[in-house]
Amino acid sequence: MSADEAPVTWRKSSFSQGGDCVEMSYTSMHVFVRDSKNPDGNMLAFTRAEWSAFIEDIKSGGANRTWAGD
Repeated sequence: MSADEAPVTWRKSSFSQGGDCVEMSYTSMHVFVRDSKNPDGNMLAFTRAEWSAFIEDIKSGGANRTWAGD
């Protein structure tokens, strides 16, 4: 990732309530995801194609969600 691809503007979901959520940042080539409670911590980086495939998998019901404690 080059310096011009670093995340600049972070956004929380409009569905977010409280402080337990993720934030996302978009650049022309990548989607970044981080924990809103730890903004200086690690972040995940996906190419736009990887992120699109992930979203399509969720929409189609292909992603099997499991939650901690289930």
